[in-house]
Amino acid sequence: MKANRLSKWAVAVSAAMVMGVQAMGQEASAPAAPVQAPQIKRTIVVSLEDRKLALVEDGQVKKVYTVAVGKPSTPSPVGTFAIQRRVKNPVYQHEGKVVQPGPGNPVGTRWMGLNVKGYGIHGTNEPKSIGKAASHGCIRMARKDLEEMYEMVHVGDSVELIGERNNETAQLFGDPKPAVIEQPLVVASAAVVAVNSEAMSEVVAAEK
Repeated sequence: MKANRLSKWAVAVSAAMVMGVQAMGQEASAPAAPVQAPQIKRTIVVSLEDRKLALVEDGQVKKVYTVAVGKPSTPSPVGTFAIQRRVKNPVYQHEGKVVQPGPGNPVGTRWMGLNVKGYGIHGTNEPKSIGKAASHGCIRMARKDLEEMYEMVHVGDSVELIGERNNETAQLFGDPKPAVIEQPLVVASAAVVAVNSEAMSEVVAAEK
């Protein structure tokens, strides 16, 4: 009787050991939970006075671009905003006027709209305006710079539009360049009024 009892206990212990080994094997073969990539804090800083834009990631400057900003009569807004949407090859629409994607599109090949109606970061069909206070409030970029930065930013990224130079812009962009005094152009004939192709209330961009 004792022998039978001992053999029963031995069988039970052996079975428990086998089940434990199987459980360990299942745990070892189970796929590991995916590791989420750390969230990058991305900020676009625009100095309206310097007419410069810096893309900053986790406190480090990734790229600096020269941009066009709002002119005195239609200044760019000042404050902290966010990228609300991104559109490739936008269609320009304003007051019934529609311009399809192409060389004549006033907002170029990319549109990054801010969470303030009518304002965004975009291209231009007037490349000579880059580096000047020339827009109706939006931030204009050269096509190559625009398309490069477009791929590096996302919806929700912060956008700081800074009106006057401060410690932050001084660290990002260095000392300001001496102001260039532009001589007025004297025209002997009647004055010619140049009509800007960009609408006065800036732009409404829509997906094609």
